[in-house]
This record gives sequence, C-alpha cells and structure tokens, in this order.
Amino acid sequence: MPTDKAVQNTFETDASESVDVAIIGAGPSGSIAASLLHAQGKKVLVLEKQYFPRFSIGESLLPCCMTVIDEANMLEAVNRAGFQFKNGAAFKYRESYTTFDFTDKFTQGPGTTFQVERAKFDKLLADEAVKQGVDIRYGHTVESIDLSADPRLKVINDKDESQCIEAKFVLDASGFGRVLPKLLDLEKPSTLPTRSAVFNHVRDNITDPSFDRNKILISVHPDNQDIWYWLIPFSDGRCSVGVVGEPYQLDGLHDGIDCDLDSILKTMINQEPGLKKLLANAELINDSGLLKGYSANVKTLATDKFALLGNAGEFLDPVFSSGVTIAMQSASMAASTLVRQLNGESVDWQQDYAKPLMKGVDTFRTYVEAWYDCRFQDAIFFEDPDPKIKQMICSILAGYAWDEKNPFVSESKRRLNMVVELCRD
Repeated sequence: MPTDKAVQNTFETDASESVDVAIIGAGPSGSIAASLLHAQGKKVLVLEKQYFPRFSIGESLLPCCMTVIDEANMLEAVNRAGFQFKNGAAFKYRESYTTFDFTDKFTQGPGTTFQVERAKFDKLLADEAVKQGVDIRYGHTVESIDLSADPRLKVINDKDESQCIEAKFVLDASGFGRVLPKLLDLEKPSTLPTRSAVFNHVRDNITDPSFDRNKILISVHPDNQDIWYWLIPFSDGRCSVGVVGEPYQLDGLHDGIDCDLDSILKTMINQEPGLKKLLANAELINDSGLLKGYSANVKTLATDKFALLGNAGEFLDPVFSSGVTIAMQSASMAASTLVRQLNGESVDWQQDYAKPLMKGVDTFRTYVEAWYDCRFQDAIFFEDPDPKIKQMICSILAGYAWDEKNPFVSESKRRLNMVVELCRD
C-alpha cells in the first residue's frame, strides 16, 4: 500500500477537503451506498470519472434489487420511470423451453423487477441520491491513495486540477474500473475460465406473439453448451442482445483486436435457430461491444479503511444477471457496517461484511460453475421438476442468494448435486 514519503509529499501540495466517506464511482452500488450513509447523517462525497448518462452493460435486474432500492428511498422513482416490467427468466436449448416465474419462489420478498437501459437507470439512481443531498462530482478521477493514516485520495478533475480528499473511510464502487484493486495491488486471478461477451442494442422488430417481453431469454448454443446468449427486452421496442463464450469459441473473435464485432454477433446469433427467427428483422443500433476477461477476484474485500463493492471486488459471470444484485447487496451491507464503525462501535470487516457478502456470491458461483459444466442445465431443462425444489432454485435466480433458510443457499453445492443426480437418473 502506498505510504512512502513521495506519495505523502504529493498529497501535501494539494488543496484538501475532509469527509466521512469517499465513494469512488456513482453507479448503482455507489449511489445506493451514498444514499444510505447520507440518511444516517454521514458526510459523503462521490467521485465519478465519467459523466452520466453513460453506457453500461448488465440491464436485467433481479427482484432482490427492489428491496435495496426501497431501502435507499428510490423505489418510487424507479417504478415511475417506465422501464420494462420483468417477472422471470426463460431458458431455451434446442427444442426445450422452460420458464421461472419469480413470483413463485421460496423466499419472501418482491417477485418482480425491471429490465433497464443502464444509462438511464444509473443516472436515475445518481440523480435521486443528489436530490436527497448527496454530493456527486462528475469528471473526477482518483489517481492515488495513501493509507498510512486515515485514507487520503489524490483526485484530478477534468480541468486537470488536483485535490486531496481526506476521508475516514473509502468505498470503491468503480465497477470494472476496479480503482482500489489496481492502486493497492489487490487483484488476483479468477477461478473461472476467461470468457468474452459480444453485445449490442437492437431495434428488435419482433412480431412473434409467443415471445414474452416480461422475461429475460437465455438461449444455449445448439452444438456447444458452453456458449449462451442473452436477449433482454426494453419497453421501447429495443433489446439488449449478447453472446458469451471462450474467445476461441466465438467465430472470428480469435482473429485479432481488429475483428468485425458486428459480423461476429450476427454470425453467432444465426447459429441459434430460435434467436435467428426472433431477430430476423432486427437492426443494430450501435457498434457492437466486446467485454473480455470479465471475471475478477481480489485478495481482500475490506479493511478498517476501505471496502470494495460489487464488481470492484469480485465479478463472476453475466449468465444469471447477478452483477447489479451483488453490487446493491454489497452497498447495503457495507453501509450498515460502516455506520457502526463511524459511530464508534467495534467492527470486524471480515466477519461483518466480507464473509456474509461472500455467502451469496458463493451461492451464485455454485450455479455459474454448474451452468458451464452443464449440471445446472440438466436440472433447468428437466421435463418434470419438483415444484418445491423449483421454488427454492427460483429464489436464487431471483437474487435471494443470501437467504440461508433456503436449503439451496445454505448447502448450495450438495443440494444442487442431489437434484442433478435425480434429473440424470
């Protein structure tokens, strides 16, 4: 961690400002955490490198998110924003098609949510935090951090002016920017294989009346179950569409960084008959994007001076849309732990934050790993599932991966393996 004299001298030459909590990033976890802390009377400053609205991937929320949004007093604003209603998930492999209704689940709590264009959604949450009194500064980049005493951040704005922000604590909500993991050498390899996603937004022009716009559609490649697709409908006749696989599996992606991503996306879509039919008249809206090597992990999630939220800590895989849910859950957990510390209580960040957070992350991990080795796919596409077991699994797919009353959370690996064996038998 940077504590050398040169770093300290750099901070001493900058104009200083003191806050209780500095938050890096104004995405969902940053805005939620800022709102929760501000409501407890803490002086919060959010530092965001970009200007909103800005594009972000990960548009399909899970119902569990709604509880945290409500906790941050943002639910009314989200409900009236006109986002696409979502009540479940649909899965397709060859001729098999099955759905999970999130209102028919084991865990109590919201059973519906929204599919959102993230540029609009993230700005909405940030704007709501500002309305509540949170200070968000856009165009501000955190360049370095000194943890020799209370945290001190060197911040550069878009006019190339520097400032030292002194805080009692720092929350990193920078997502894939992973500011503190990079500055503090916290990154470590993910246990998951390196995969890539090619994606775009399309004017879908879908006319098939059987297509359920109230659900995310996850389709599996007919010849390679390692490859899967998402189709996320928006409320205005557009969809987010993407394909995920290891780089060598995505036609043309392995040819180099100058590959034609639009062609790769179209080629891969045409290899899945159901999507090919649904999107026969679709029009690409933007240049296709590439997200590669997205799975990430860290050596530590928190100390008594900082905590990592959401993707800044660990990101698994987009297959079950868990990213925003983990981000919001981490924001809620970190905020409640931090309020106790700032109020003078004794806090153990490993026991009070990291361990409880990782319980849910590891539950999702069980299902991500089982998705790619096809165990979970065997269970999903089983023709005659037990209704009670499906409700318990549905709770996890709805984001309730921290509910240890659910046996498929408390014993995620053993219970899932049991179900897989029964399905295969």
